[in-house]
Amino acid sequence: MKRNYIFFLSCLLIFTVFLYTISSHTSADRGRKYYEQTGQIIWDIKTNEKIVALTFDDGPHPKYTREVLDILAQYDAKATFFLVGELADKNPEVVFQMYEEGHELANHTYTHPFRITLPNLLEEIKQTNETIFSITGYSPDLFRPVEGQYTDALIDAVTKEGYRVVMWSWHLDTEDWKDPGVDKIVNKVIGGTTPGNVILFHDGGGNREQTVKALEQIMPVLKDEGYRFVTISELLKIDKKKICRSD
Repeated sequence: MKRNYIFFLSCLLIFTVFLYTISSHTSADRGRKYYEQTGQIIWDIKTNEKIVALTFDDGPHPKYTREVLDILAQYDAKATFFLVGELADKNPEVVFQMYEEGHELANHTYTHPFRITLPNLLEEIKQTNETIFSITGYSPDLFRPVEGQYTDALIDAVTKEGYRVVMWSWHLDTEDWKDPGVDKIVNKVIGGTTPGNVILFHDGGGNREQTVKALEQIMPVLKDEGYRFVTISELLKIDKKKICRSD
């Protein structure tokens, strides 16, 4: 009897963990088409104009972010940085440099939690915005969820607070955080980039030497191909103008 009871509890525990994992990693039921139509989430835009948005997650980092900024400056490129609040608190001078050089600052939570309740997530977003504002006087209205994981409830809550959720072109996740090798990062970006894409890099969260070295090779090639590097907000303005013209 005791053995059966222990077996039952074990099965119940496994089932509970399974449900928790699924609920934590299941994307919204409404789907991409719905969110693109409502404008609550952006992945990329359709355009013939040779523009691309470079985005960087998990920073700022005192070394790698500065190296990224130096490369971007060489090509008069603007990017969007999704900042982790506690790292912004530790590196205010890097955050201020981003802002002063014309890059867009966006929100990527305060502690980069992989699992969190919705009320605590909203508190982390608020805390990160307060940190960025205290450094720059600017309050971001763009948010990217950790690992790109979201639910309908999350999107509703975040957009109600005035944020727009930003993802990335699915084929242009460089996966640089896995250290796949510089060539692999370069080939994925150069081979996959088309007008209106949003590219995902990481400037923090670990050793980002491969990201920096890959960026050194990617930037001149895309520049020679005629691409202009814009922030997410600039990308959205171009998309809005295109929609207005079509109407």
